[in-house]
Amino acid sequence: MDVSLLIRQKLDELGIDQKELAAAAGVTESYISQLLARKKAPPAPGRSEIYEKIGDFLGLPSGELSRLADLQRLIELKRRAGEAPRALNERSRELLLSKCVEVKREDLRLIFEKDAFGELERLVTQTVKDALGDEDEIESKLTSWDLDLKTFGLDLVIGRQKRRFDYLERVDEAIEAGFEHFRRDKSLSGDLTREEFEFLKALRFKTRQPTAMYYYRELQNLRDPLHFKERT
Repeated sequence: MDVSLLIRQKLDELGIDQKELAAAAGVTESYISQLLARKKAPPAPGRSEIYEKIGDFLGLPSGELSRLADLQRLIELKRRAGEAPRALNERSRELLLSKCVEVKREDLRLIFEKDAFGELERLVTQTVKDALGDEDEIESKLTSWDLDLKTFGLDLVIGRQKRRFDYLERVDEAIEAGFEHFRRDKSLSGDLTREEFEFLKALRFKTRQPTAMYYYRELQNLRDPLHFKERT
């Protein structure tokens, strides 16, 4: 959930330097340097076009950087309004961070400590606990973990086995427009389960284009016990 870390991660992936990024964004290299070093706070998305320019240059989804900046600024406002709550378990945090890949450990430590047991820390902690159980299992069996801040994909290395957990729903080009409208309208799809999501997403139509309401009604059909019977 950190704009600077995400930009630096993409620069490393693409082999792009700060000077090229500054030119693409129409700002000075000094400004980019301060932004990435967190010496300058990210500007409010509504007051700057820099996020779209940087996002386009780095190949990020439209609006992704603005969304992260909004969230980052909200976290900062909450922090200023009052002292952030302490982590539910300080020992768990330190144990978890000790297993993080070294290249990202200090960056994620800053995020965790800035928003104590906030959304990102909860995501990692709960996923690891679901996969391994108690702290003794985490300490003895978890080799390392790595988090992709663009997709929020979490990689756990347990012994010699690698497991991947994905949380960002990718929009496939083949997905029906009606399904995408249904998915984004939380009044229709707010309590959609993963199984229901995958079923509805896979529906295809050759000659007709379904609306968002079609998917809502299909969802109700899926949930109607009269339409199904137990397997024998």
